[in-house]
Amino acid sequence: MKKKIIAVFVCFGMGCMILSGCEKTPEETIVREKGADSIKQYESGENAEGTLAKSLGVPEHYKNESVYEDGKLVIDTDADIYVPKVDSVDTYAVSAKEANQDLIDMVTKAFFEGDKIYQGTSYYIETKKDIQNKITTLKKYKAEGNFDPYEYGKDENGNLQFDLEGLIARYEEELKTAPDEREKEEVTPALNLECWYGKGEERTKEIDVDHFSGVAETENGIYDYEISYQLKPDINFVISKSKDDLLADPMEFSYWTEGEFILDGESENYIPEETIKEMLGISYEDAKKIAEETVENLGMSLSLSHWDYSVFCHGEGGASEDRMLDAGYLFAFSRELGGVPVTHEISLGGGLEDMDSTLVPWSYERCVVIVGDDGIQKFELYNPYDVGEIQTENVKLMDFESIIKIYEQMMEVSNADIVNYEAKRTYHIRNIKFGYTRIYDPSSDNDAGLLVPVWDFFGGFDATDLDGNFSHKNSGELSTQSFMTINAIDGSVIDRSLGY
Repeated sequence: MKKKIIAVFVCFGMGCMILSGCEKTPEETIVREKGADSIKQYESGENAEGTLAKSLGVPEHYKNESVYEDGKLVIDTDADIYVPKVDSVDTYAVSAKEANQDLIDMVTKAFFEGDKIYQGTSYYIETKKDIQNKITTLKKYKAEGNFDPYEYGKDENGNLQFDLEGLIARYEEELKTAPDEREKEEVTPALNLECWYGKGEERTKEIDVDHFSGVAETENGIYDYEISYQLKPDINFVISKSKDDLLADPMEFSYWTEGEFILDGESENYIPEETIKEMLGISYEDAKKIAEETVENLGMSLSLSHWDYSVFCHGEGGASEDRMLDAGYLFAFSRELGGVPVTHEISLGGGLEDMDSTLVPWSYERCVVIVGDDGIQKFELYNPYDVGEIQTENVKLMDFESIIKIYEQMMEVSNADIVNYEAKRTYHIRNIKFGYTRIYDPSSDNDAGLLVPVWDFFGGFDATDLDGNFSHKNSGELSTQSFMTINAIDGSVIDRSLGY
């Protein structure tokens, strides 16, 4: 097995250097021990002259094409490289912020100070009017001969999975006991509140264990407010503006989709940027100001690290131009320590190595805000950190050339079995970034870890199935998915989905 390499370095004032040659597939992979050994006191380095980019020998751009498995696996790297303008980097202790009432009050105040918030279970009890509207809508579909209005499809026997007649009958039965008016119960958001479930004679009061579901009525509209602490130590805050006024049928599935999945011209869900801009109704600068002021109110010292478009679509068929109902700007915020940001990446972390694992995972901190022409559309805050003391000052880092060798070798090794499932896969790596990520050892401590510097290789891929048809196409230009994350200190490969 051979690989063809063409490498071009566009360096700081160094011109271009072209390398070519052939290498055999490495017999051993470059993987350092992880787990407990990765959460350690690293070695401090000597004071470097100049910036990190200069001391580590980092070019502005890296270009390389590696071909494996007789052309069935191609790693096409043509990437700009981002390195913060600092001369050193430290590691930091980090832990899960305590999920107490102070944290809940902080988020609530940042968004809903002075607004009334109601218990969600009682707020959304369906009245006679609500149910009658659903019956009318479903009967309209029936009259039109549309027995699969929500595109559920058919089962393996060719039968419709959506039972239109059965749902109409169920709602007609519920109509008999539905209340005439909705009883709204004002509450202060908190975990483990008592709340009512069900209706009529079946209505019962229960404890909403490690969870809160509420509705806020504001001058800017109605917002659903959910807090979940059921997967400790993870705690998630999700605030979503009601968009029922845009939906012809509120029972229909609706969702926000990031621009990176729809702006790529090769995507089956492609929506032109001009179409999105026409629907925005707010400038980038104004939307950014709203997002930054809101996040600043959280008092968590988060900085804007990434932005994108986001579109609101309806229906089960995926995002598309004719399914788009609204649009906004998506802003992601993260920590910045000593001038080095925590890199924004699509993975939430907190995965398990296998289904039989008994470990309790811990996901990454994440803060995302979507802003449209009528204000905040959606806010997500996952697993806020408490950042502790510096663990290793001016930590010793591997040079860029060594990191690239690990990247090229491990991209081959980690994709060795692709040829068993696909006729060909071509990766397009378009951005390389230096920044922080959090690692931890869930077997010893699932709510404490370390912020360490890493190299992330962002991009997309094209895949051809065994029948010779394209099954996936993504140029990688807009991607926030890292296909390789390498610890900049010791060269260990970090699994973003696991968090270590």
